Amino acid sequence: MGEFKSFSTSPFQLNRKGIAHSSRTWQNSEKHVYLFLGYCHHYQQVSQPTLQLFLSSPLIAQFVSFHIAAGHSQLYIRNFLSCAKCVLRWWQSKPGGNHPSFVAGLEWLQTLGLQVADQLPRPSKDPKGLADIGKWMCAADLVHTIHGAEQQSQAQMQQQGVTVETSRDMHDAALAAMIFSHLPPVRLSCIRSLVGPAYLGPCLHPDCKEPSCEGNRLSIMSESPLLMRISLPHHKNARKWGKAVIEFDVPSDLAQLLHTYLGAPRKALLEHHLLIGDACPYVFMDMHGRGFVAAAVLTLYWQKWLVSRGGVPMNPSMCRQVFVDERQSDSATAGPSNQGAAMVMSSSGTSDSEESQYQSCCSDSDSDIDIELD
Repeated sequence: MGEFKSFSTSPFQLNRKGIAHSSRTWQNSEKHVYLFLGYCHHYQQVSQPTLQLFLSSPLIAQFVSFHIAAGHSQLYIRNFLSCAKCVLRWWQSKPGGNHPSFVAGLEWLQTLGLQVADQLPRPSKDPKGLADIGKWMCAADLVHTIHGAEQQSQAQMQQQGVTVETSRDMHDAALAAMIFSHLPPVRLSCIRSLVGPAYLGPCLHPDCKEPSCEGNRLSIMSESPLLMRISLPHHKNARKWGKAVIEFDVPSDLAQLLHTYLGAPRKALLEHHLLIGDACPYVFMDMHGRGFVAAAVLTLYWQKWLVSRGGVPMNPSMCRQVFVDERQSDSATAGPSNQGAAMVMSSSGTSDSEESQYQSCCSDSDSDIDIELD
């Protein structure tokens, strides 16, 4: 496994197709490898599973059939097949790797991926269909839920003072307000990696090579009047945009909520979680006082919170589609320009047309979620 990791992540590897895998891509590849090996061990009675099992087309086919029977999405299966192709290319780089069977194996995986894409439907993004299965809330309902949580958390803080419970409620309201309502939906990877104004250490992004980078950061530019700014050097399209930083000022209502939370309430949460203490650099944290390092943790946290507020277990990445759906409706409320919204949302659109950039927000998949939650 160490050899395969080195092959995938080394900056220079002429036998590898494409650039080095990012830490996020490697984590997903590692997950797919261990899931496949675990399947071979538990369901195919392979006593000592190794990467050599990726050379077995029957085992690959049975594993794909297992996922299809479990109702997993085509995207999940195709991600696994992409990982399997990487493993085969690693085998090709070893002595004897030019054997015709390796070439045939890659062609076979390519064909299987195309057939999976053709035969398995992609998850529906139709609002009505998603609403019918309890996976959609319209923009008005989401805003009503989130603003209600904001008002309730502030009222409880005034009535009961700063406790662990009132602090957690304010944290959750601030997190929800960052995901939707005050801003075009920022990518979840950016929200998870956002550090607070008090953090003065180096950039925490695992792939950052810039010595002066301060990471994805929430900063206080002015206390009176209050002005907060978000800077995102690390976002999905940073490489495509020539390392351009996404930077914008936080709307005043959201800034006030965040400013309040970052004071005594956040300190109360940090003191409550002795495992991390004051060392947690991230603005938002899970129930154990740790940053939301894994996308799945934030997704499940958001879904549980939304259900507790009377909503449905909607995937937080779907908020991007909710935003676009509302902006394209006849009853759209006033908001930022299409180009401005696309920038904040880190859309992958490259056209000079504002409409083209904005349209790509709803079609651009968010790679934060590589798990079955749809």
